[in-house]
Amino acid sequence: MGTNYRNPVPTVDIIIRMDDNENDRCSIVLIERKNEPYGWAIPGGFVDYGESLEDAAVREAFEETTLKVKLVRQFHTYSDPGRDPRQHTVSTVFIATAEGTPAAADDAQNIGVFNINELPDSIAFDHREILQDFKNSRY
Repeated sequence: MGTNYRNPVPTVDIIIRMDDNENDRCSIVLIERKNEPYGWAIPGGFVDYGESLEDAAVREAFEETTLKVKLVRQFHTYSDPGRDPRQHTVSTVFIATAEGTPAAADDAQNIGVFNINELPDSIAFDHREILQDFKNSRY
């Protein structure tokens, strides 16, 4: 008589800063998703088996933006069961920096660098809440 356990799936999201660290000029990278749920999103994705959260964050950032990021710190973890309409995920969010020009890759159909005070209207998942928390934290 076996028990089937259902657990949330671990994910990472990476707030990539592309600015000179002045609060009024904080710019971040967002990707426009190719797949559902559509909209703009913080780069990120699923953690592979055997992979650390930090390694997953660096890999996902590169796969979606072609940027080699430097993780600055872990920000927060978000676990609302409804945060991803596809399944229950738990996301650990990192803040990172990068230099260079981001390019849309993997499941990103478009990419943009946005001022934290001028975000697009259509933002996927709970990423607007995450970005508001980031903004309120004073980075």
